[in-house]
Amino acid sequence: MTRGFGIVGTGVIAAIHADAIALLSKTGLPDARLVAVTDVAAGAAAAFAAAHGCQAEPDLGALLARRDVEVVCVCVPSGLHAAIGVQAAKAGKHLVVEKPIDVSLEAADRLIDAARAAGVALTVISQHRFDPGLVELRRLLDDGALGRLVLGEASTKWYRAQAYYDSAAWRGTYAMDGGSLMNQGVHYVDLLRWCMGPAAEVTAVCATQTHQIEVEDTALGIVRFASGAVGTILSSTAAFPGFPQRLEITGTNGTVTVADGRIVGRALAADPGPASPDGSADADRSAAADPAALDIASHAAQLADLLDAIDAGREPAVSGRDGRDTLEIVLAVYESSRAGRPVRLGR
Repeated sequence: MTRGFGIVGTGVIAAIHADAIALLSKTGLPDARLVAVTDVAAGAAAAFAAAHGCQAEPDLGALLARRDVEVVCVCVPSGLHAAIGVQAAKAGKHLVVEKPIDVSLEAADRLIDAARAAGVALTVISQHRFDPGLVELRRLLDDGALGRLVLGEASTKWYRAQAYYDSAAWRGTYAMDGGSLMNQGVHYVDLLRWCMGPAAEVTAVCATQTHQIEVEDTALGIVRFASGAVGTILSSTAAFPGFPQRLEITGTNGTVTVADGRIVGRALAADPGPASPDGSADADRSAAADPAALDIASHAAQLADLLDAIDAGREPAVSGRDGRDTLEIVLAVYESSRAGRPVRLGR
């Protein structure tokens, strides 16, 4: 049985999805294939389809009408994720939605409710949960190796030239994109929450330091978690030349540091162990400076998990609710910065 994928939106991230689908077909899921794409720019869709060996449909309705499309990858600007996803869910298509789930909680809720009502699976891209270092860190946490968690730190210090924001009118806008935290830092916000548990309160400062955009290019947040642990969030697209994303989790029995998906530091009371044999992450070959420089293996792993979830009738490993919880933290950072006060979550 063909596991057909369709992609809506053929910008930079769509190529990552197409390559991840192709990787699936070579690594244990030979029936997975990209069958069709669509984009509001018909020429872009046609060029993308020619490059990836699939068909270009003239509009969303035509793509959703295809019986050979089982899963739709939503790769449009962030502020359109729910609008497109709801239509796909109503057409009975399972959903892969690029991060963030959308730019408002109301939109996120509409999408989650639509998927539930239609009985389709929904996953929000957080592919770094499938990175080797994060898989190992999650195992250590589940085994209690770090003890009681006390501190978590998530850092995204990337660089984007002004040309990146100028490349599309929606980039760097509140309505369609959000700032460095919503777009770039959101992955490690998700990882921080995944490791530390629900957030209870956020205090933050945001600033636009070097770019001509309406949103922030630098965000700093302090998080109090429901467990009593605390954490920090740093996200910037103004940190030349761009550095590895880092996640550091500290408990009463040790600390683990992850850089760009690999464990680069590990000190545990029971088992100190070595750092990852991969060594430190190399920013020159990462998305720190190039938005298209993403490793497709983790994307492919998340797509494989979605297909397994469909077959098993379970929630995907990264659910719509996970995407909403991460978005809630990002929006709390923005609200705290605007209001100049702490913001409680889950109100």
